[in-house]
Amino acid sequence: MAEQATFTGSGSIPLSIRLRLSLMMFLNYVIWGAWYVTIDTYLTTTLHFTGTQAGAVFGTTALASMISPFFVGLFADRFFSSERVLALLHLIGAVLLFYVTRVGSFSAVYALMFIYCLCYFPTIALTNSIALQHMSNAGRDFPLIRVFGTFGWIGIGITISILAVEKSASQFLIAAVASVVMALFSLTLPHTPPKGKGKEIRVRDILGLDALVMF
Repeated sequence: MAEQATFTGSGSIPLSIRLRLSLMMFLNYVIWGAWYVTIDTYLTTTLHFTGTQAGAVFGTTALASMISPFFVGLFADRFFSSERVLALLHLIGAVLLFYVTRVGSFSAVYALMFIYCLCYFPTIALTNSIALQHMSNAGRDFPLIRVFGTFGWIGIGITISILAVEKSASQFLIAAVASVVMALFSLTLPHTPPKGKGKEIRVRDILGLDALVMF
């Protein structure tokens, strides 16, 4: 139960929590890096999509990035603990990635990737939120934990290159397996209750309008 509270002192994060948060970042970016760089090669070379079609599929990442904060603001921050939402999103993501390997038409790939991105991109905010809520000094501790996400991105990129699966659907299978691992691992993360539990749901909060003040 002690892990539920946000750290407010000036001490360091306990080693067990630091290791789990670091591995969380590592796995989360392994999943993204497994397909993000090489998906265009697969779409154009293997599935023979046009450049426009490949660009449209790649563009699902941008669309999802704009929509996903609404989900996080409405549900994850108010009703469910962050680590459980993280586990569910990655489990659904694993299923979607598997089905990407089973289809070859533009419409099917586009639909699956769009739904997948809607599941994946909220995890970036969720992992950051989980990490920050268990830090005593974010300015000091967050970079040392977040850098493991970069290690994961670089490591999986090198692995994909060594395995020479840039033109193969295997890249999505690798991401799917990593997603299952991440889903299970998420359940071991420090309990992070919703920060907005019990608060009134306002449209301006969901849309993030108050953040415009920073401009």
